[in-house]
Amino acid sequence: MTEKYKPSPEVVEQGLYVAYAALSTMAVLPIYFGSFGSLKKWKNPNEKSKKKKEEDDSDSDDEESVSESMSLEDAYMFPLFGSITLFGLYLVFRFIDKTYVNYLLSAYFGILGVMATTQVGVNCVAPFVKLLGINVEKWHLILTKKKKEIFSSKFTILHLIMMAASVVLSGYYILTKNWIASNAFGIAFSINAIQLLSLDSFQTGMILLSGLFVYDIFWVFGTEVMVSVAKNFDAPVKVIFPRLFFGLPAGEPYQFAMLGLGDIVIPGVFVALCLRFDQHLAGTKNPNLARSTSFSKPYFTAAFIAYALGLGTTIFVMHTFKAAQPALLYLSPACILSVLFMGLVRGEIKEVFSYTSEEGIEAAKAKEAEKNKKAGEDNKAVDDKKTKESDVEKSSSDSEQDSKSNDNNNNNNDNARKPRKRKGGKAQKK
Repeated sequence: MTEKYKPSPEVVEQGLYVAYAALSTMAVLPIYFGSFGSLKKWKNPNEKSKKKKEEDDSDSDDEESVSESMSLEDAYMFPLFGSITLFGLYLVFRFIDKTYVNYLLSAYFGILGVMATTQVGVNCVAPFVKLLGINVEKWHLILTKKKKEIFSSKFTILHLIMMAASVVLSGYYILTKNWIASNAFGIAFSINAIQLLSLDSFQTGMILLSGLFVYDIFWVFGTEVMVSVAKNFDAPVKVIFPRLFFGLPAGEPYQFAMLGLGDIVIPGVFVALCLRFDQHLAGTKNPNLARSTSFSKPYFTAAFIAYALGLGTTIFVMHTFKAAQPALLYLSPACILSVLFMGLVRGEIKEVFSYTSEEGIEAAKAKEAEKNKKAGEDNKAVDDKKTKESDVEKSSSDSEQDSKSNDNNNNNNDNARKPRKRKGGKAQKK
């Protein structure tokens, strides 16, 4: 019987340093590329809008990805919904065989992984294809129902190739649960989430980070829920790396260090907001900025460095005390304080708190339009109700008048049928 392999403390220490470096790299790269992916073309406010025909003829490469804006109300509710979801998963894993649960989750995240890795793959390959001067044919798929558009998608042969590769990768992950494939999905999820999920203002971002600061501390230090779910949840919702990668004998199982995607995505959307704020400041000075990224990025740089330092602090404390740490305990204050410090130093604290992102403005307009539409429908319903009541009253009044008229006519007819008496009665004889 072979003895279980026990590496020396020096080997374990070196292996942990490699794991920490790998986890840090897999955390900062999605934030960096996701932040730049979230940038939209800067629109000159003084520039006249182009004709609709020109917009329809624009290349698919110039299309803006549709992002979901998070409002202040969403930021307040996010920790609550997150807590409900987390505790629900904890109960599921406690009372149901985790094997069947993970089968279902693997299928679900496998489908999502295909979409995420396809988009990331296209974004990575497209610049090289364009640099080589290869002309890629574009298609536009539109589905309509009764002349109403219900689906529209523009894609190229690159999308089809990357989708096929993503399907193969997803199948490989589902069958083998390979940690490298899991990390590929996790990184793709992070980049897409940072690119597509946007904060409408710094107030929203600070409320969100503050709420999740308390959320992370409670569920990690106050209960066993977070750690238990992280260990049982066999899905690409975390990035992992072996604690001992080099020098492990063949056949020995890996022991992994991990970092949740929430510790990447949530601070990442805040860092991306900082980059869009830098673009806003630069665009107000240079209205012709367009798609250029060669502008000053003080807030993005400060927040990005703060995130890296906060992550380093998390790893240091975790390594020192040999215990799981709520990463947002260190990341949330680091990101918030970096923006406040930079705003005070540059004398732009007022601009920081008055800034509303383009996505936030559009979301507010859409919400106001929906509110006005609903108010208009309510007013129309009230008017229709009043009109119906008026018609009923009018009909009732007309019925009463008709009834009175009929009564009068009947009385007149009765009077006409009665014999009239002669005046003076019978003639008297003289």
